[in-house]
Amino acid sequence: MHSFGYRANALLTFAVTILAFICAIASFSDNFSNQTPSAQIQILSSLVILNINWFQKQPHGNDEVFAFVAAEYETSKNSLNQVSLWDAIIPEKEEANFWIQISNKYRFIDQGHNLRGKDFNLTLHWHVMPKTGKMFADKIVMSGYRLPNANMEVKARAPGKIILAGEHAVVHGSTAVAAAIDLYTYVTLRLPLHSDENNDRLTLQLKDLSLEFTWSVSRLKEGIAYDSSNRQRSSSPLGSLPSSGYTPASLGEKIIHGKPSGIDNTVSAYGNIIKFCSGEITRLKSNMPLRMLITNTKVGRNTKALVSGVSERAVRHPEAMNSVFNAVDSISKEVAAIIQTKDDISVTEKEESVKELMEMNQGLLESMGVSHSSIDTVIQTTLKHKLTSKLTGAGGTVVEKVVEELESSGFQCFTASIGGKGAEICF
Repeated sequence: MHSFGYRANALLTFAVTILAFICAIASFSDNFSNQTPSAQIQILSSLVILNINWFQKQPHGNDEVFAFVAAEYETSKNSLNQVSLWDAIIPEKEEANFWIQISNKYRFIDQGHNLRGKDFNLTLHWHVMPKTGKMFADKIVMSGYRLPNANMEVKARAPGKIILAGEHAVVHGSTAVAAAIDLYTYVTLRLPLHSDENNDRLTLQLKDLSLEFTWSVSRLKEGIAYDSSNRQRSSSPLGSLPSSGYTPASLGEKIIHGKPSGIDNTVSAYGNIIKFCSGEITRLKSNMPLRMLITNTKVGRNTKALVSGVSERAVRHPEAMNSVFNAVDSISKEVAAIIQTKDDISVTEKEESVKELMEMNQGLLESMGVSHSSIDTVIQTTLKHKLTSKLTGAGGTVVEKVVEELESSGFQCFTASIGGKGAEICF
């Protein structure tokens, strides 16, 4: 009879042989699997938008798939140059079918200017890495891409803002109603692609003011403590406003206003008409058209000092100022209700109600100490023509005679519709 050790050795040898045979069959079966995904890639300026749908190669068992997208092009020195734009690991069979739409994961740059004005391919590579057997590799080449040979240009615009009711009091917890207007600030960003240009300089040109400022990009990065390895991107659609109302633009608003409410940057970023109170934002759907006569009195005001002045008055007369703030809160809520009402009330009746509320609002602003003699001149002019003004110089109907009279007094007038679009970027 055979010893125990001899039998154990025979059993182990048989088991290993069977395991090797199974692994060989599993590896051989990979030759019959479908490994062809479909892919679509779009170039938007310096961003790459990637759509990969139904990756048909489904890993067997513990197989993993490593996929990456690269821009590939030729130069005089190298027949193949690659710039990696995106990569991912597909660890499980359930994740083998996917559809994504993202910006490029890595920066689309080349050492020098070899990509400028050149044709290049976008290639989707994938590698199937099984636990046993050989590794499969394949790719899809998508041609017909070309980067511009001139400067890259990005344009953006953001609307102005008008507060229909609640300014200054909103800082103290009262409700305010604000809206974007169809008067915009435009910004054009030009990124030079030529290597011989000084790319370390950031130049800001304010053409309307005939001003130009230049900074060193490297010094700006030092001051901002920019970390390129930890870039985060976020987006918020117009339908889901941030509950706090604060965006990165609010940092600039803090410098200007001292204690900002968050209305300015919120309305300019997201547009439309909103009701704002203590960080809570409600998007209003207007059921009445409103056009405004906006008057620039050309009198410089220090908003930070005005906000501080209201706060100091509130400290000196807390009960009286609380009553003022409560009254402003009620006016703002009523204005919001009128704007949204679907009742069978004529537009004229709604305008009359808003007109009366704006008169009351202006009186409360005067009691806060934030009015000015030039605003009084605007008010008297508009009242003479049965229009209504408040601190923002808003009027219900555009009347040429009013505009002519106000401009003869040295003021500047604009007409605008309220509730327009927010910030927009065009590549």
